[in-house]
Amino acid sequence: MDVELLAFDSMGVRSMCTFIDTGDLRVMIDPGVSLAPRRFGLPPHRLELERLEEFARAITEKAMISDVIIITHYHYDHHDLGDIIPLEIYDKKFVLIKDPKNNINRSQCDFRAPLFLGIIKEKAQRVEVADAKSFQIGKTKIEFSKAVFHGSSSLLGYVVEVMVEADGDRIIHTSDVQGPISNDQMEFLLNKKPRLVIADGPMIYMLGYRYSYENLESSMRNLGRLVEGGVEELVVDHHFLRDTNYYQYIKNLEDKHPDAKICTAAEYMGKEVELLEARRRELYGAESSGTKQNLRTSDLINRSQVNEE
Repeated sequence: MDVELLAFDSMGVRSMCTFIDTGDLRVMIDPGVSLAPRRFGLPPHRLELERLEEFARAITEKAMISDVIIITHYHYDHHDLGDIIPLEIYDKKFVLIKDPKNNINRSQCDFRAPLFLGIIKEKAQRVEVADAKSFQIGKTKIEFSKAVFHGSSSLLGYVVEVMVEADGDRIIHTSDVQGPISNDQMEFLLNKKPRLVIADGPMIYMLGYRYSYENLESSMRNLGRLVEGGVEELVVDHHFLRDTNYYQYIKNLEDKHPDAKICTAAEYMGKEVELLEARRRELYGAESSGTKQNLRTSDLINRSQVNEE
């Protein structure tokens, strides 16, 4: 299977948009992209806005040729209401969605999900709830977990994890499990034994505030369990890459599992890691001083000691 990680936090935007071509089916997972409206008290830098437009175009291009579009939950970095990604991407598509009525928090149930579905139902060829279901389309199997917490509780709602399988190859996209933190989130991952896992990782930029040290410990332990359980490639990104300290955690994981391939989405795609949101203060500071700003994480000589809130 051909896997393209189209837009992720390690590339400078908030997203987990993934495109998978199995040979006879083209699948897009979570065609959304966004920016943090405020970070460190600052709005998005112009470079972030440029990157947003760039990836919106890339997502649109791949979505237009997709056969299946999957929505794992109703946060705006995972789906778009036509603000930057045209709704035409849903024309005549088979759309698989997180259950909009069950295992969902109020803001998504009462507003976000019905608004989105009201729009795309007029465009899509077919829309089906996907939670805990399996779909065989040609040689491709798409299977979903039961609804699991978006994080450590139901406060932010629930997501569905998704597996795409073809020719014996299995890939799982975890969506926003913020870890995985819990055994509930790990169940699908361990049972399905994928070759590649695309995980959103621990929310370290909120560590000690909305993300506990206990959550972090559990997440890192569970990521280790995945590679111990046979996962050949582990991509850890999204929430994890909103803090420049991410590297020390990846390094610790690599030290414990030296034979495992563990990387960010940008690295998986052969790109430099560019943490635009996490370095927003730096971007504004460089602009005001008139200095040229190099955004590559590789330029942080001692990455393990960089400390951003």
